[in-house]
Amino acid sequence: MLKQLLLITIGGGLGASSRFLISNGVYGLLGRNFPYGTLIVNIIGSFAMGILYILLLERIAFSEELRALLLVGFLGALTTFSTFSIETLLLLEQGLLFKALLNIILSVSFCLATCWLGLIMGRTL
Repeated sequence: MLKQLLLITIGGGLGASSRFLISNGVYGLLGRNFPYGTLIVNIIGSFAMGILYILLLERIAFSEELRALLLVGFLGALTTFSTFSIETLLLLEQGLLFKALLNIILSVSFCLATCWLGLIMGRTL
């Protein structure tokens, strides 16, 4: 477990650094009048999650450590949207349409609402 935690930490550092570099590169190209950087990072992370999930869990028997490094560490730090995407799609694949829609609605609405609440609270401090 300690080895997995260390690999997640390493992957997380690489993912967070990649997020910073990709986002800023995109903002340098397209400007900051729309959150293009975040959008591109989320798209890349979600695409990578889809491919790596199949490769690492279904196609080839990779070690838990490698899966922890890449899926939890790297992609988790690059974008949690990739985790949201894979979990929602897995619910859909299982035929759990209601749970998938509930996850989408609750995640988007509660995350926006609590972020807004955090903004309000932060401004009052």
